[in-house]
Amino acid sequence: MAGKDKKPDIRFTGFTDDWEQRKLGEIYTERNERGDDSLQILSVSIHHGISNEELDSNTLGKKVRRSEDKTLYKHVYFGDLVLNMMRAWQGAIGVVKSEGMVSPAYITAIPSAQLYPLFMDYSLRRDETIIQMNNLSYGVTDFRKRLYWDSFINVLCRIPSVPEQERITAFFAHIDNLITLNQRKSDKLIIVKKTMLEKMFPKDGANVPEIRFSGFTGDWEQREWVNTVDISTNMVDPKTGKYDNLPHIGPGNIESFSGRLYDNVKTVKEDNLISGKFHFNKGDVIYGKINPQLGKYVFAPFEGLASADAYVLNAKNGLDQTFLFTLLQTRQFFKYSVSVSMRSGMPKINRDELNEYEFIAPSVQEQKRIGEFFLLLHQLITLHQRKLEKLKNIKKAMLEKMFV
Repeated sequence: MAGKDKKPDIRFTGFTDDWEQRKLGEIYTERNERGDDSLQILSVSIHHGISNEELDSNTLGKKVRRSEDKTLYKHVYFGDLVLNMMRAWQGAIGVVKSEGMVSPAYITAIPSAQLYPLFMDYSLRRDETIIQMNNLSYGVTDFRKRLYWDSFINVLCRIPSVPEQERITAFFAHIDNLITLNQRKSDKLIIVKKTMLEKMFPKDGANVPEIRFSGFTGDWEQREWVNTVDISTNMVDPKTGKYDNLPHIGPGNIESFSGRLYDNVKTVKEDNLISGKFHFNKGDVIYGKINPQLGKYVFAPFEGLASADAYVLNAKNGLDQTFLFTLLQTRQFFKYSVSVSMRSGMPKINRDELNEYEFIAPSVQEQKRIGEFFLLLHQLITLHQRKLEKLKNIKKAMLEKMFV
């Protein structure tokens, strides 16, 4: 930190003064006030800082163990800093936004008048500060590492004037609100998709789904994969130069259960491919055959080459392509793919096992309506996930550029 400039690369107009270096012990004093039963219990996360309200077992995803004697808990107020000594080196630190109490195992500290308290929620959760906390923590192993108060007070940071702290905090709070909004939209759409997959495909033993588009009334009919799906054998040599500028997609490029591609897709030339790959066209379905429990599949948005660890699939003989893509996402197909791939060594579903799969399907017209519906949901989810990633990348970049 000593070698850094005293001013950030990006700052709001009107602010020109140097940022001042401080030890946390100069801007915080320890608080050791006991709580009582009237206060909610707040938690500290390595991902999100301190909670705004009490979290139950369902929210945390684990059983909550708490002392029956609430007088052992520490009373905290808005603006206080809370630090989990055992997880400080992983980022378990945050600023209190609502009065409550926290575990007696946490450090709690009162901010000085030099601080706009919420500013420190961003300043102290940056990588540079977390690295310092890691270096100042001590213990026999990572599991036993602790950042005690006498070490905490030696962590260095640079702070601007309080008005500039307020402007910076407002900027990042706005980004956080946008991130939360897009995360909620994405989560809701994922729930809608999961629910509709259950409702718009017949349950085991049934011939019609619970929900279907108007105008369709007939029973769904039994179909066989071997007669309705073509598993490509079109393997090509990527060394010819003919495919240099085409994208190369493997299961590692596909996000599990989303039908979405990561941003790490490279061209054939960039990947320096030497072994045979499967050629695919826009609209083909790519399905990862290794570890089918991961549920990796994508509706190809462009022409390219696919890894030998994936299958390139195309519907035929009265099966719609978008319906095929949707079929891969159903609970029935997931159960089958996992059950037949559970063998010694790496789980994998082979061609013969796919060709033995049987399913039921409606008329081609109804297949198209269903497939288009779920493809639209997929595109909307992808849109919000892309926005979410961009916002997170903006936040990460600005945390680098707007702090010293």
